[in-house]
Amino acid sequence: MEIEAVSGRNRRETAEFLKARWFSDKMAVRGELVDLAALPGFVAREGGRIVGAVTWREKSREEWEILSLDSILERRGVGTALLNRAVGAARAARCAWVTLIATNDNTGAMRFYQRRGFDMARLYRDALDADRRLKPSIPLRGEGGIPLRHEVEFRLALTPEKPGPEKAAP
Repeated sequence: MEIEAVSGRNRRETAEFLKARWFSDKMAVRGELVDLAALPGFVAREGGRIVGAVTWREKSREEWEILSLDSILERRGVGTALLNRAVGAARAARCAWVTLIATNDNTGAMRFYQRRGFDMARLYRDALDADRRLKPSIPLRGEGGIPLRHEVEFRLALTPEKPGPEKAAP
């Protein structure tokens, strides 16, 4: 597997991959419509074809938000490799944390992110109502027939936590 940055050279192909995975190159998140095809990111290739992609945006100097992470080769390390590259880029940019959103039905993604150090930070109750106003194609039910209603924010701290007080010697 080879990983390369999204660039002018591969942006059209990346956009087509994202459209195939998301049924659009636009993503609705917390009441905002975002153009995935215009974002920075990385793609993974195997045999010359794109098998995975990650995109993000810089929300502030301290926070990057991963907006999409996709792999068509499940359980082969593609998603982990792409996530690691995105987190590495955020770390190199001296970000304090990386955030991302999973919908309430996506328990597989929730397990995936928590195993890689992300922690649940916020619950946006009924956020999909606002998202559907921007993108009516969002289904009412997701994985396993679970009603799609909420967004769950995950956060990964990139800076070391402040050390606790020194323990006094006995």
